[in-house]
Parts: sequence; C-alpha cells; structure tokens
Amino acid sequence: MDGGASAAAGVSGEPAAPAKSGIELAREALAQAKADALKRGTLPGQGGRRKGAAKPVRTRDPGRGGDPKAFGAAIRELLATRGWEQRAAVGGVFGNWAGIVGPELAEHTRPERFEDGELTVAADSTTWATQLRLLSSTLVRRLNEELGHGTVRRVKVVGPASGPRRTGAWRVR
Repeated sequence: MDGGASAAAGVSGEPAAPAKSGIELAREALAQAKADALKRGTLPGQGGRRKGAAKPVRTRDPGRGGDPKAFGAAIRELLATRGWEQRAAVGGVFGNWAGIVGPELAEHTRPERFEDGELTVAADSTTWATQLRLLSSTLVRRLNEELGHGTVRRVKVVGPASGPRRTGAWRVR
C-alpha cells in the first residue's frame, strides 16, 4: 500500500468516516445538551428551572420591551407621549412652506415663529406683506387643514425691517 491509502485507512484497516459539517456537529451538540438536561430534571431552554417549578411572574417595564414596531408608528407614539405632536406639525409646515403657499409666495415670504395660535410670517417687501395680509384668512384655513382644526387662529404679517426713521428738517409730515 502507498502512504496516502494507509493514511486514509483507520487503525483496524477500515476507511475513515468523512468529516462532519458544522451543522451536523451543532445538531449533535444540541441533542447531547437536551439529553443532559433531561437527566438533571430540568427543561431544555428554560434557564435551568426544574420540572414543575413555578414560573416567575415577569413584569414589563412600561417604557421598554414588546414587539418591534414600524419606525413611523414608534415616532408617532413618542410624539404623542411627549406632547410634541403640534410642535412637529408646525415644524413640518415651516419645512414645507413652499408646498403650502406656493412657490411664488414662498419666494418672498417665510414663517418666523408660532406661538399661542399665532403664526408670524415675514415678507421681503411691503407689497408682498400687503398681499399676504389679503390672503391671511385663506392661509389660516389651509394651515388648519395641515395641522388640525383650530391650531392656527391668526397670521401676523411683518414687512421688511427698515430700522428706525431719522428725524430732521427734511422729513415730510
């Protein structure tokens, strides 16, 4: 016999069994662990508890655990529990100003703040401020469609800041 054939043959001269794959080894280890657990009188996969032992009562922390949730649902729940729903909606209006008022009006106006149902909007000229004042009731209705009824009660329009006026002899009264 040559060296390769004798290496493959076992001590008794029989051919050696092929090597087991990882999954086969894992199955054998699991079967052995289950058999050992049954001999000890414990239930496999139950953390060493004996058969007939009372199950401990597990209380769930109210802020943690449970089944996984969709990201959007988790964010909505977080906003609701923290009371941030209106702030988030107003932030969405600020971020989507052009989509709400249209691109032409958005080019000349911008929302500045929202407090106590009053939205303050700045215009880049007195002409656009006047135009926005004329459209304010329509804008209030449109914003309440986005945010929920009664959220916006008033739109306050401010024109461009020109600073204080000079007094002097040339001032027309």
